[in-house]
Amino acid sequence: MSELRTWLTGRGLVESPRWHDGRLYFSDWSAHEVIALDLDGEHEVVARVDSLPLCTAWRADGRMLLVDSARGLLLRLEPDGSLVTQAELSGLGRGWNDIAVDGRGNIYVDHIGFDMMVGEAPAPGYVVHVGPDGSAREVAGGMAFPNGMAVTPDDATLIVAESYGNRLTAFDIDADGGLSNRRVWAETGEDHPDGICIDAEGAVWYADVGNRRCVRVREGGEVLQTVEADRGCFACALGGPDGKTLFIVAAEWRLPEMVPPGTGQVLSTQVDVPGAGRP
Repeated sequence: MSELRTWLTGRGLVESPRWHDGRLYFSDWSAHEVIALDLDGEHEVVARVDSLPLCTAWRADGRMLLVDSARGLLLRLEPDGSLVTQAELSGLGRGWNDIAVDGRGNIYVDHIGFDMMVGEAPAPGYVVHVGPDGSAREVAGGMAFPNGMAVTPDDATLIVAESYGNRLTAFDIDADGGLSNRRVWAETGEDHPDGICIDAEGAVWYADVGNRRCVRVREGGEVLQTVEADRGCFACALGGPDGKTLFIVAAEWRLPEMVPPGTGQVLSTQVDVPGAGRP
């Protein structure tokens, strides 16, 4: 097992880790909080939204975007701490999941296609594009539980983890923000990829809840490295001063008991290749 550092423990369902401006941000979905963690170990709640899921990303101007899945809204955190609506998503469904923003301002939010929390049968999911004017449109459908998303450093490709498809799927990002040239980027075997991030060599790290690990793969599916944990890994992000710290949010999967104080932890390990792309 790789040497793991524990930063925080006793959290709930932890997700959506993001390295931004010298801090690690993550969401505790069961506490409905977005939390910022400093490298000295101090942490603070920076936003509260009564939503599960609750994922985040950043605009080019430094404002945080938050997916209010419960109300079907994309929110923006203002400098004064207020939350305002960036876009209405409710007309395209309820139950939104992850978010990614490219360097040109294209915003992508995915929808798994069904409500797993109430036991609905799986149904195809999709990805929507949100434009600068707040308009939202579906740009990719027929996906098997679309989950974590990441954009390559050249802003040319969006990679989506299809958890129920056991694969990472890639799309070209078109000039108008649409998605085209859908293709399998990597098959993940028995793994169900959840949150993902990209490194400077173009490889993808994905987290796997059921198999309790994070895995680094190259395009085509070759496994380059595996980091094992003692509980489900929900998502991972590369960050730290040199980009070589792999932060992992992990917890035991046992709904509905995943509320603080719970088994949610923020972990990390050192890797050789720094992060790149978005988030």
